[in-house]
Amino acid sequence: MDLDVGYVCGRCDSYAPLDAVRCVTCGAALGFGPKARASSTQNAALKVEPPQAPAGAARGAPDSLPSLDAAFVDLDAPGAVAQGGAARAAQSSENSRVSQSGGAERLLDLPSLERALESVLPPPGETRDTRQATPGGFVGPVRLPVRFQLTEALMEQARSYSCKKCYSPVPAGHKFCGRCGEPVPREVLAAQTLLLSKMLEPGKAKLVLIKGEGFQTDPSDETVFLLGGPRHPCGRTQGDLVFDKDDWVSPLHATFYYRDDGRLVVRDEASLNGVFVRVKGPGPLQAGDCFLAGEQVFRLEAAPRVSDGPADDGTMFYSSPKRPSPFRVVQVLRGGIAATQVCARENAVTIGREGCDMNFPNDPYMSTRHCKVELTPDGTYRLVDTGSKNGTYLTIRQERELLHGDYIFVGRELLRVDISG
Repeated sequence: MDLDVGYVCGRCDSYAPLDAVRCVTCGAALGFGPKARASSTQNAALKVEPPQAPAGAARGAPDSLPSLDAAFVDLDAPGAVAQGGAARAAQSSENSRVSQSGGAERLLDLPSLERALESVLPPPGETRDTRQATPGGFVGPVRLPVRFQLTEALMEQARSYSCKKCYSPVPAGHKFCGRCGEPVPREVLAAQTLLLSKMLEPGKAKLVLIKGEGFQTDPSDETVFLLGGPRHPCGRTQGDLVFDKDDWVSPLHATFYYRDDGRLVVRDEASLNGVFVRVKGPGPLQAGDCFLAGEQVFRLEAAPRVSDGPADDGTMFYSSPKRPSPFRVVQVLRGGIAATQVCARENAVTIGREGCDMNFPNDPYMSTRHCKVELTPDGTYRLVDTGSKNGTYLTIRQERELLHGDYIFVGRELLRVDISG
């Protein structure tokens, strides 16, 4: 067995052989002699348990080589340092302090240990499989204590916890720091993965703010509303979700709640401007329903009542030629004022930035061909998004079930629904 014994510099932790007087890296004094003690007291003293000889073994022959007992010095001897300092005592091993359990508690004198090991260890390449008496009074093979092994096995370093005293990484599951011996806090040892909130439970949802009034919409600092409870009112001044900077949100605008089967639902609380949900396919429309495209608000109206008959005296009202129309789409301005109105020439009205029945070239959120309203053969209306980039949104009637990935408008707040699986 090859054993490499030397010094570790107390200043820079560099290794040096036993015959070195100073560290080759930083020049600090090394060793356990008086010169070294005068210059530095940072060489660590190791506590080890001396090997015990079997009963009947010969010990301490006068003409024997130095034994392993000579490598241990009494803790109570003058000049011995009990915690972390270099120590060397002149007393023999008979003066060692014995604990109540009968074990010796001593400091390690490396030069004496080296001389003792030369007397008991086999030559390089040779092993001892049987216990034999040695001139020093010990029997082989000799096993060094674990704390004295100079070659330390590599361990997977901890990825989350570092010692609070020496800032060394502590491998997972270790109760003490391997460098300074500092205990790992109990709360770290007993740490478990916990749920952050009820939102993480399967079926629970959160609302992610995409665009709003008075909120930070930077993707790196998004605003999220967790829907972990059974119900969450929403409004400008009331509820769990408060949008106090948005004047288009009613004091109590809507309520998000879970049905008995766990499905998420949004209910319109008789708000002034309603709640809009993005259509994923053709959405059914009724006369009087409103929808959003770009920054424009529209309302569907049925065909107006015929009022172009003659007056009471039989005179016809003079007007431009009028074509029959099944319905019309009205642009709604702030305050509910009707603006542009387009009557369907056949069975559809198209809306976009250009080339449509209703064109809004100055709306940056409007696609070229944004959406259309059409009359189906069975006499019902439907709203169809024609591949717009920002989507088309349809107002809800009383309440609407929400699915993962839905987008909704509450006032001018655009929210995305994320439901955990």
